[in-house]
Amino acid sequence: MTEAVLTPVGSSRLTAAALRRALIAGARRVIAARDELNRINVFPVPDGDTGSNLASTLGCVLQGALAQRSRHAGELLARVGSHAIDGARGNSGAIMAQFLAGMADRLRDHASVDAHALARAARGGAESARAALAQPVEGTILSVIAAFAEALEEAVARQRQDLRQAYAQALQRARIALAQTPRQLPALQKAGVVDAGARGFVDWLEGIAEYASTGPYLPWRVAAAPVLSGAGSAPSHVHEDIDPQYRYCTECLVLGEAIDPAALRQALLVEGIDSLVVAGNRTRVRVHGHTGVPQRLFDICARYGQVDAMKADDMLLQQRSAESPQQVAVVTDSAADLPPALVDAFGIHVVPVRVSLDGRDYLDRLGLTAAEFYRRMAGAAQLPLTSQPPPGDFRRVFEHVLAYQPAGVYVGLSRPLSGTLQSAETAARGQARPMHCVDSGQVSAGQALLAWRAGELAAAGASAEMIVAEIEALRPQVHTWAMARDIRHAVRGGRIPRWAGPLVRWSGLTPVARVNAAGRLQVAGGLLARRRAPEAFARYVARRVPTGLRWRLIVGHADAHADGERLLLALQQRLAIEAAHLVEVGPAVGAHAGPGTLVVGLAPAPVQDDRQVQPAQRD
Repeated sequence: MTEAVLTPVGSSRLTAAALRRALIAGARRVIAARDELNRINVFPVPDGDTGSNLASTLGCVLQGALAQRSRHAGELLARVGSHAIDGARGNSGAIMAQFLAGMADRLRDHASVDAHALARAARGGAESARAALAQPVEGTILSVIAAFAEALEEAVARQRQDLRQAYAQALQRARIALAQTPRQLPALQKAGVVDAGARGFVDWLEGIAEYASTGPYLPWRVAAAPVLSGAGSAPSHVHEDIDPQYRYCTECLVLGEAIDPAALRQALLVEGIDSLVVAGNRTRVRVHGHTGVPQRLFDICARYGQVDAMKADDMLLQQRSAESPQQVAVVTDSAADLPPALVDAFGIHVVPVRVSLDGRDYLDRLGLTAAEFYRRMAGAAQLPLTSQPPPGDFRRVFEHVLAYQPAGVYVGLSRPLSGTLQSAETAARGQARPMHCVDSGQVSAGQALLAWRAGELAAAGASAEMIVAEIEALRPQVHTWAMARDIRHAVRGGRIPRWAGPLVRWSGLTPVARVNAAGRLQVAGGLLARRRAPEAFARYVARRVPTGLRWRLIVGHADAHADGERLLLALQQRLAIEAAHLVEVGPAVGAHAGPGTLVVGLAPAPVQDDRQVQPAQRD
């Protein structure tokens, strides 16, 4: 038997069971509207993920607090607020989470809720949501939340109306406020849409209202919310509104015993973090901001507590996905030392590996640049550790690109070397569109070469199946070598057998490793050269690749730029090179290979015509 959710003020109260069912209905409505909310997302930046962020935030609440029954409304809302803060994603998701947490603070001691208490809680939630923003902007979700809370207070204060009527009037005020958002924000007026976050909040309210009147929410009952005329398609070229200096949508959760959210907010403002939201309380705070250097945000947060649940999404690449509805998305992980120029040229999404250094976790390259990693590594008490990205990191990227693009191809780190590929495969299951996960059988420069080719094929209009077929055909022709001056990192991590350590120390050799056909790293030989090691390494590689081919080359270096340049030049003198890149080896590889390591990746260049290539001169 279905309980009534909104009951007469004078005769009954809102029970925990009824409140739980109402919140479930509201969350499901927002999740069903996710794609439409993504489509109309143009503020604060047009990265097309507001719907996904709100759906993810409320999805965490559904799977957490709302998955358990409760007899105490205050305790239920306290769990809802905590889970919303923990799972908040994006600007609107963080604001929504703070609204729920603010309501929970006002109702913590209420076993059931009457109309007056609910209205006061809504007002408190609205105030908490506004306080969470460093620079509140009207015409957004904030305006609609405020309009709803104010109207609910006014209607309840009349005392003659029951809660159902008061809620209906407040919902109507929220709809009006939503329709007015384009008048408050020129970006919305130009695009011909209402604010996506505000629309999501109204969807949430309408899901609750529909449950109150008709029972459990069904997805096909979604009613059209206000959208201005001319909003039939997503605005074109809105990526120009994303400032490249603030291209990363950065978030984390800060955990502690006595966090000062106001002080944390001020410290982040001083650092110049844009679109800043600091939501939570003294024990857990969700931080959201836009920045060009995600690590700055994480480092400031680390002064106030333990930093967890880090993420940094590239909004320029996200918007590029939204503008490429016919192009297959290409994704890789940061173990592929892919030159930034190729990432930008082909719109390749890179999921960061996690790096642990002196008790703190970092995001490879995004949370910790290669140069900063080696600087911190030099002074670290212990050698760094790496771990695969959790499935959630992949799922967030996959969901975004597949919301706009027909399919995706993930070019992953060799399966025998890491569980990263398995993590991606887990995330790919259940996606609305196909995400093909391909084992590169490589790492570092070799993996990057395959991701480069996949991005190139996608840009040329190839299907996902064509891309997968070519990458699998190219894979056995890719060669990856590494020369490590200090192999203790690789021995400790199991990448190099333990017997190799004493042998290297005894012989004075500089060991050379390669990725074999099984996708594993093995010792392949050694070089006696020390001062001229880059040149000797080039000779070693050049003698071991097939002749008569033209190559693509990626040279990586671990905090050894001068040696990398020498190696690149020496290889160009000995091989026929179509295109070459020099890149700093990131923490995902550097943590195991150590400073001074040099990496060579070679792949046959795509055949452009039938002309024969003469072999380069060799020593």
